Amino acid sequence: MQIVDEFPFEVQEDPHVWIEMPDGVRLSARMWLPKTAEPVPAILEYLPYRKRDGTAERDALTHPYLAGHGYVCVRVDMRGCGDSEGLFEDEYSPQELDDGIAVIEWLSRQSWCNGNVGMMGISWGGFNGLQIAALAPPALKAIASLCSTVDRFADDIHYKGGVMLGENPAWAATVLGWFALPPDPQIVGPQWREMWLNRLKNTPFLAETWAKHQNRDAYWKHGSVCEDYSAIQAAVLSVGGWHDGYRNTISHLVENLASPVKGLIGPWNHKYPHFAVPGPQIDFLGELLLWWDHWLKGKENEVASLPDMRRWLMDSVPPQVTYDLRPGRWIADGVGSKGSVLTLHLDGEILSETLAPAERQVLPELAVGQAAGEFFPFGFGPGELPDDQRSDDIRSSCFDGDPIREALDLVGAPRLRVKLRSNTPKAQIAVRLCDVHPCGESTLITHGFLNLRHREGHEALIDVPIGENFDAVVSLDQCAYHVPQGHKLRVALSTSYWPFVWPESELTTLDVVLGAIELPIRNVSKGDEWRFDPPKSARPRPTKRLSVGDESKRVIRDIGKRLTRQEIQSDDGGLRDLETGLESRTKHREVFSIGDTDPNSATASFVWERDMSRGDWGVAIKAELDMSADSGSFFIKGHLQAKEGGKVVFQKEWDVSVPRL
Repeated sequence: MQIVDEFPFEVQEDPHVWIEMPDGVRLSARMWLPKTAEPVPAILEYLPYRKRDGTAERDALTHPYLAGHGYVCVRVDMRGCGDSEGLFEDEYSPQELDDGIAVIEWLSRQSWCNGNVGMMGISWGGFNGLQIAALAPPALKAIASLCSTVDRFADDIHYKGGVMLGENPAWAATVLGWFALPPDPQIVGPQWREMWLNRLKNTPFLAETWAKHQNRDAYWKHGSVCEDYSAIQAAVLSVGGWHDGYRNTISHLVENLASPVKGLIGPWNHKYPHFAVPGPQIDFLGELLLWWDHWLKGKENEVASLPDMRRWLMDSVPPQVTYDLRPGRWIADGVGSKGSVLTLHLDGEILSETLAPAERQVLPELAVGQAAGEFFPFGFGPGELPDDQRSDDIRSSCFDGDPIREALDLVGAPRLRVKLRSNTPKAQIAVRLCDVHPCGESTLITHGFLNLRHREGHEALIDVPIGENFDAVVSLDQCAYHVPQGHKLRVALSTSYWPFVWPESELTTLDVVLGAIELPIRNVSKGDEWRFDPPKSARPRPTKRLSVGDESKRVIRDIGKRLTRQEIQSDDGGLRDLETGLESRTKHREVFSIGDTDPNSATASFVWERDMSRGDWGVAIKAELDMSADSGSFFIKGHLQAKEGGKVVFQKEWDVSVPRL
């Protein structure tokens, strides 16, 4: 990464500016302003993740760089989070979006602003950028949305294909601890403690809320911009990574928006592309400047002529749980340049180009899924990416093609069409597409899931007819993958995929009567079709490492008890911010367990410990969440503890059951 110190404009930073909302609640903003007499556009990043400490290191790489090129960059803590007043309610609440619009209007009225505002953000900030754009505040002219979704139910961290993700309770545990930290006394003054205790007393238990909404109802439709793509009028730059859980959004937006839109997807995890892994990283800040210069300053540049989609086409490589670099090449496409579709039929135990009955059973195997990797790889430690799939393949029903005679580039979303029979009224199916190397290694290309009671849509549950044939279509995640000559394609089917998704309450056997997978084929790339400059950033924030962190991921097989246990532990080590004096440390532990023969033995447990201090002042948070289920209910327990100066000042417990539909 090239560190840049000199910019066209000198940058002045203000660590705290109050922005008052219409109801009198004040949000805290951190601002980077270029020293110029001319008004310039504003770029807003609007998050719950604590600008003072949570995203401070990341912000230092990006916002001063953009400000140095003539933009006022504004990083705002959401209501009830970080240094802002008020109370947090839920992700993407109407209040959050209303506040975002009020912030945009405030920015556009400032004397240093030319009236044009952009929004940028990754994950939460990518979500609310799209959602606020759909509300069309007049000053919002363009957004850059990274690692986001258009559909909060079907393709988010909560549910996938109508199946609850293991990340649903995991994310609830993360939020429980993350948003319980106090504002910084250096920022808000003596009122920090009153703000903190009020925040703690009003902590929402979102694990219960998210478990209650098991269909795509009004709760999830709120904030799902796919409900009305035409509402978005701002220009949209949509960005993602193949090793991130949100890889489908880019194509959805490029194919459906009427407003100007461009898509970019690399090999990255859940990070900004100038420092994400696996590499190669790119000069993403240069891409942003082109985008903002065109849409916020009216400059004529190459933005309008950019390809609709720029993708990193990944080469076939042996499976690893961590990559520093994922080999491949950049390809570029117009939205209308569709490739062909290759249909391979499931035939006994093989994939065939000719139609034939499958006549194959998918037997219940609850240990399938241990090689899945994590929904949200962050690059924090080893073990986040999918491992060799053979350990899952042997527990699945696999259909293998012959060694391919000519190399294939798969670019798009594969789709499985299948006719099934089930022995239970409730069932799910997991579908994996794998690249089988000549030596036998199996690399995951992409996967997809479907709650089979959602086969006619996610709005309502329709029981599976026992013993009768029924049709289902499973869309797999988007991919861009080069399959070399001599490799095989494998379609692997299973009726569970733990802990990536929560299992159904009964063991299910599926009979595959007919099936075919449709593969999106693009003409094989002959070389790089696009190139990016190497990454650049502003100077990193000065910090001091106080202790070394560690992360581990273990899969433990208890042969005697016939259960499988997955444990993830991390300690990010102690860190001192040399600008603010804040010292912080985070530890967390996740445990997923399931027995071989009982899907209702599945349990998930999460613990987050966060502490922060400066001199004699110190606070600590411990958040715990446990989830289990039987055939009729989900059982969720939570515990939140807060300490000040080593003494407990707040505790709260939750013990709820949620009917299982």
